[in-house]
Amino acid sequence: MSYIIPSGTRIGHVHLKVADLQRSLDFYCGLLGFEVTQLYGQQAAFISAGGYHHHIGLNTWYSKDAPPAPLRSAGLFHTAILYPERKDLATALQQLLKAGYPLTGASDHGVSEAIYLDDPDGNGVELYWDKPQEQWPRLPDGSLNMYTRSLDLDGLLAEAILD
Repeated sequence: MSYIIPSGTRIGHVHLKVADLQRSLDFYCGLLGFEVTQLYGQQAAFISAGGYHHHIGLNTWYSKDAPPAPLRSAGLFHTAILYPERKDLATALQQLLKAGYPLTGASDHGVSEAIYLDDPDGNGVELYWDKPQEQWPRLPDGSLNMYTRSLDLDGLLAEAILD
C-alpha cells in the first residue's frame, strides 16, 4: 500500500513572485481585503486573513519589474482563496464589480462556487466557497461528480453583506 497523506493536512500558504510589491499589496490588501502581517523592506511582504502569520507571501527577489510568465508555460495555474460562507464570496464579488476589476470566469462546480480573475502580475486567482458536503453531487457508487457550469452571479450578489 502506498502512503496516504493525513486527512487533516492543509496547504498553509502560497508565496508569489511579483514585479511590483506595492501594486500587489494594492490588489491583495486594498481590493481583496488581506492584511499585512510583516514587511521585508520594499522586497517582500506577508499578508493574511484573520491574523494568521501569513496566507500569501509576495516578493520581488527574482522578479522585480519582470513581465508576467507566459500563459503557455509550466507554473502556477491559480491560487485558490476559500471563503467561509457564500455571503462572503458574494461580498468579494461585489467589491470587484464596484472597482471595475475584470473577471476571467465564474463557475458552479457542484461542490463549490468560484469566481476567477488574474492579479496584476497575471497570476490566476480563484475566490470560492465550498458547499456543504451533503449537497455535493455524487455518482451511484458514492464518488464525487464534480462539474463546471455557469455561476448565477445575480443570485450570488443577492447574498452580499455590503451596500
